[in-house]
Amino acid sequence: MDGLEDILAPGLSVVFCGINPGLLAAAQGHHFAGRGNRFWRTLHLAGFTPDELRPEQDRSILLHGCGLTAVVERPTARADQLAAQEFSAAAAAFEGKILRYAPRVVAFLGKVAYAGLTGQKTEAWGLQAQVFGNAAVWILPNPSGRNRAFSQEQLVAAYRPLREALGQRS
Repeated sequence: MDGLEDILAPGLSVVFCGINPGLLAAAQGHHFAGRGNRFWRTLHLAGFTPDELRPEQDRSILLHGCGLTAVVERPTARADQLAAQEFSAAAAAFEGKILRYAPRVVAFLGKVAYAGLTGQKTEAWGLQAQVFGNAAVWILPNPSGRNRAFSQEQLVAAYRPLREALGQRS
């Protein structure tokens, strides 16, 4: 695999699904490895983990009922370097992965990930009316440092309702 190894197990509460790995994450072999990436801080502040995990600890996210994957495996410097065909080519295998691991929720990190995979645009953040691979769908803002549309506080406010809906306690 050119990308980044999934961190999945059967029956998780939620699988966080990025668009694709960044170059640094793929090179280091750890999810959300960029210094500017706010994923690990956001998860902690929203209550998914009792402590802020570091990218090197990414496998321990399983202990908190969470998993990690990406729609497209190919690493890029920026998500806009992916072609629409890469999303459609990944769709069947991605849905099969969600069906196989059967999380309660698949949380797409950014509207681009969801729209690219399903061909359905959405205006709303949060819980969606559709299901994907028998899992409930949440759309959350992308925590990338490149996403300046959301402050750290806004990211936490967007992620916290998912944690509350899952009934998780960190």
